[in-house]
Amino acid sequence: MKPASFDYHAPTTVDEALALLEANGPDSRLLAGGQSLVPMMNFRLAAPPVIVDLNRIPDLAYIEDHGDVVCIGAMTRQRAVESSALVADKLPVLSAAIKLVGHLPTRSRGTIGGSIAHADPAAELPMVLQALDGAVVVRGPNGRRTIAASELFQDAMTTSITADEILVEVRLPVMPAGAGYAVEEFARRHGDFAVAAVTAVILREGNRCASARIATAGISSHSERLRAAEQVLEQHGLGDGAIARAAETAAGMVEPLADRHASAGYRRQLTQVLTERAVRRAAGR
Repeated sequence: MKPASFDYHAPTTVDEALALLEANGPDSRLLAGGQSLVPMMNFRLAAPPVIVDLNRIPDLAYIEDHGDVVCIGAMTRQRAVESSALVADKLPVLSAAIKLVGHLPTRSRGTIGGSIAHADPAAELPMVLQALDGAVVVRGPNGRRTIAASELFQDAMTTSITADEILVEVRLPVMPAGAGYAVEEFARRHGDFAVAAVTAVILREGNRCASARIATAGISSHSERLRAAEQVLEQHGLGDGAIARAAETAAGMVEPLADRHASAGYRRQLTQVLTERAVRRAAGR
């Protein structure tokens, strides 16, 4: 199928893009990598009357080391993130997770900002943003503001970014030296969206858990941190019993989706299994 007719704009600066959003109102849509929006338009699941294409704004593509934070421009291709030595060194959990995002052709076009702003419940990048306690920077008519990961995702494909704002940067705190990490995902085939996925980042001191970060994808209506499960590990350590208890806690916390891929009960069971696997792997690194 072909998309419904639309007006197309290709600004070369963020200021031009913001002016176009203001002029055309909330019905306009931003185009980043196009790996989600274009298929939706082709199947007439979305029919925006105005498209504002961000691909000709060079200032939105970069990966920069800012000491304790890695800043990634929103239009940075996922493939560039995947092949970045800086990301591999400072954010190895992101390097691991991004290999599970679609396939090489889609990662070559898809952008880190586009995936996060699209907020598909099954997408891996929002999960990593949560696990690293990161943030995004958006620009709008009133200037720039920073939105923490915990305040960004509200529901399936729904964020706290307003219709007149553009996500311009992703900020990810550098992982502590010695932190272990793991990404556990269950999908029908490699490259498919996750039926369920769990990411864990663990900083251990002997058998003690100095800090734990556990986040999900594909399980609920949006990616979320499993804070009660994290607290079990931080309070009771990383022994077999504590890890099993944290996994049970995780399964009890989530509000799993039911669809043609999995029932709610199956996703709850996957949450427990994948959480235990991810924590064990992360604690063992």
